[in-house]
Amino acid sequence: MKTIRLALPFIFLTTLSCLGQTTNKPSAAVRLVTLDPGHFHAALVQKSMYPTVDPTVHVYAPAGPDVQLHLDRITAYNTRADNPTHWQEQVYTGPDFFQKMLAEKAGNVVVIAGNNQKKTEYIAESLKAGFNVLADKPMAINSQEFKTLESAFATARQRNLLLYDIMTERFEITTVLQKALSQLPQVFGTLEKGTPDNPAVVKESVHYFYKYVSGNVLTRPPWFMDVRQEGEGIVDVTTHLVDLVQWECFPEKALDYKKDIQVLSAKRWPTDMSLSQFKTITQLPAFPAYLKPDLANDSLLKVYSNGSIVYRLLGVHAKVSAIWAYKAPEGAGDTHYSMLRGTKANLVVRQGAAQHYQTALYVEPRTNNAAYEKTLREAVQPIQAKYPGVALKKSDKGWEVLIPDSYREGHESHFARVTQQFLEYLQQRNMPQWEVPNMLAKYYTTTKGLEMALQSPNK
Repeated sequence: MKTIRLALPFIFLTTLSCLGQTTNKPSAAVRLVTLDPGHFHAALVQKSMYPTVDPTVHVYAPAGPDVQLHLDRITAYNTRADNPTHWQEQVYTGPDFFQKMLAEKAGNVVVIAGNNQKKTEYIAESLKAGFNVLADKPMAINSQEFKTLESAFATARQRNLLLYDIMTERFEITTVLQKALSQLPQVFGTLEKGTPDNPAVVKESVHYFYKYVSGNVLTRPPWFMDVRQEGEGIVDVTTHLVDLVQWECFPEKALDYKKDIQVLSAKRWPTDMSLSQFKTITQLPAFPAYLKPDLANDSLLKVYSNGSIVYRLLGVHAKVSAIWAYKAPEGAGDTHYSMLRGTKANLVVRQGAAQHYQTALYVEPRTNNAAYEKTLREAVQPIQAKYPGVALKKSDKGWEVLIPDSYREGHESHFARVTQQFLEYLQQRNMPQWEVPNMLAKYYTTTKGLEMALQSPNK
């Protein structure tokens, strides 16, 4: 067993008497366990400290570069000049790491962010062993694993445990304000139903394999390009998009995936990656053998990281798309597009060159006149009271919602927001009743979309 302690004094907190059990005292400690951290999102959960979380974190993983990269990131957070963390990582590496974690029960919350081929099994078995689970998306990457996930939620309910996924995009300010504006009938009207060819809700997310995380070029694990392990794009990034469709359009409504959702069409397509590009982001000299089925002429990797789904949710037609390229244009990064079409106005988030690759929110009314402007300015006053500094500026098609930089926390900071929300749910037992059925609805939509895309003659 390999043990690593990362700096600064240990802070003793009251621990929970047994796994999955909480106390009425708000100072009760949460003890984290990190399982097989193959994705950088596992480290981002620990980019901040939390008052009720024990700084000692037990890590269980196979030996190799994935766990070392994770520990390097934690060390960077502990040694940064500005507001350093003081996590103490105790690490076990070995082929029996998962069995060891289940047997030792060194914590009461397991964080799972890594190889998605194993993730659903990790979730299910961790719950059976008595752990609460905070899992990165996606929690299931195919229809068979969706069934396992459904059983896992049943286990969590029976054992009074919490299973929750990391939905960072709910905390992105333009999304928050888009949702708020959509709840103002005098501004938005009502959400249209749309059609399959002209959906009322459209969300598109563009990502890049080459990117910076915490100030450094991200080293991707080679399996990240293997859709059998990472999952195809249609079940990965689209998880966020489907979640936002549900969260914005039908807030606090519990969905029944068996009757409220109809997946109408779906498609998938690859991103080409050269060996040189693969070497740059993985630091490996060659493609691993498990990627051979995806190679063209032994030198070009076909990564099925792109996908789109058209579906109907409670009668409203929506389209979600995930697109991956190798590297962003200079000055750009991951981008997001979101459109909600109302009977009085469209609410649109854009993040292109015209917005200098920063998310911008627009109100684009059907009838743009003095009367609408007066209504809009009066209606947004409660939003401005909650978010001081938010303002309106005329644009080509209507109005841009000006957002102070202080509200633009960035993707990495949102992990602390989600973790804080999870900790509140865990300690107060106040998770809304709609969260679990809507997580199931979300993963049904993505996995059913993949199933349909694979059956398409144009797959």
